[in-house]
Amino acid sequence: MNDSYLNFVNSPLGARVARSLGLPKPEVLRRYRADRPEFDGMVAIGAGREPRLLDALADVIAKIGVTSVAHSSAGLWVPLASRHNLLTGRFEAAGHSPQARVAALLFDASGIDDITQLDTAYGFFHDALRSVGTCGRIVVLGRPPETCATPRQWTAQRALEGLTRSLGKEARRGITSNLLYVAPGAESGLEATLRFFMSPRSAYVSGQVVRIEGGAAQATVDAADTVAVPFDWKQPLAGKRAVVTGAARGIGAAIAAALAAEGAHVIGIDMPAVRDALDATLRPLSGTALSFDIAAPEAPAQIATALDENGVDILVHNAGITKDKTIAKMSDSAWHSVIDINLAAQERIDDALLAAGTLRDHGRIVCVSSISGIAGNLGQTNYATSKAGVIGRVQSMAPHLRARGITINAVAPGFIETQMTAKIPLAIREAGRRMNSMSQGGQPVDVAQTIAWLAHPGSASVTGQIVRVCGQSLIGA
Repeated sequence: MNDSYLNFVNSPLGARVARSLGLPKPEVLRRYRADRPEFDGMVAIGAGREPRLLDALADVIAKIGVTSVAHSSAGLWVPLASRHNLLTGRFEAAGHSPQARVAALLFDASGIDDITQLDTAYGFFHDALRSVGTCGRIVVLGRPPETCATPRQWTAQRALEGLTRSLGKEARRGITSNLLYVAPGAESGLEATLRFFMSPRSAYVSGQVVRIEGGAAQATVDAADTVAVPFDWKQPLAGKRAVVTGAARGIGAAIAAALAAEGAHVIGIDMPAVRDALDATLRPLSGTALSFDIAAPEAPAQIATALDENGVDILVHNAGITKDKTIAKMSDSAWHSVIDINLAAQERIDDALLAAGTLRDHGRIVCVSSISGIAGNLGQTNYATSKAGVIGRVQSMAPHLRARGITINAVAPGFIETQMTAKIPLAIREAGRRMNSMSQGGQPVDVAQTIAWLAHPGSASVTGQIVRVCGQSLIGA
């Protein structure tokens, strides 16, 4: 769907009008393109007291091939970078000139164990924030508060959430800001997630907190998923089979395309009535189209049979409907059909595929929720209930699936430019677009790229997470 205001204020004439009238000017976001470098430019490094993740950071930066500059708060970085053969310099030498714009700010807060030590984060971002280029990235790394040894450490680490989300709202210019809590012992599971949040693939994901697990769960998934099965970063899903429900059009079609681009064989499922659209989506991807009504009682068994003995590695629950009315005016059928398709069908399909072993061990389940499931929404009690239930499924099932090395996560889209949002009245549509830190709606590809990260073999340490794809929406923030 076309955003006329975004296009206008980014035209030569529109930019002049916006400046003269003081109108907001959303940036045209830099999204991933296969014909452009995924990583380039300089990365500025900062750290608090006794940082514990700098070595893992150095390893990732060396692999993606960007230049690093160190802030005075990261005094350990220069000798560490030298050991990793990184190009490096001093942030203070680079200064704040336009020529010294950096692509990302990375701050290691993992060693901060008292609120007084948060001053190091203040110092780093006070000096460095204005040096970040348009569509740059901010990533803060800490320890999960629940793993902290003392109440003071817990307090300081939890404070990072307010810092990170505020940075996302202050930075503007298409800059994202996210917090990664890395559990002790989970450093080896950091790379895929850090790559995602440093890249254009996360263009519309900001203000999020992601936990990377360690301990027994890390060991379980590493044994078969990360160590024994190496992968190509350019085609990480090569040899994998992925099922996407609701794949005929919109977000589902974008998910299918993103997974196929990563090397997966995609099996798209949608209603028999949209078989032509489903075929049109899957044919260019060399995928497989299956026509099922997922709400039908017999559908789970039929799907398991259709997937045959080859099984699947990735299951994306994208199918969903809306039937909006205030609850006083809502019919029984509108309530039941939305709950059944958006939530109960996921339960039934998962039960069937897990019981039959069709979803293989060390697989991935990714569900599509919504910010309506987090904040609720006027006239959407059925939809919001179903999407909140999706969040409940993810959080409740994650511990049960760990023994098989299966992860389960959800994305919660905000305002995404689709045929469905195109039908929203203009005033409400414009409010949905502008009420976020990016001042614009997202694209289906933003949801798809986030799902591709969660389906990645390197994301084995990320489970039970709800990741909003909403440009840091003010709704439910």
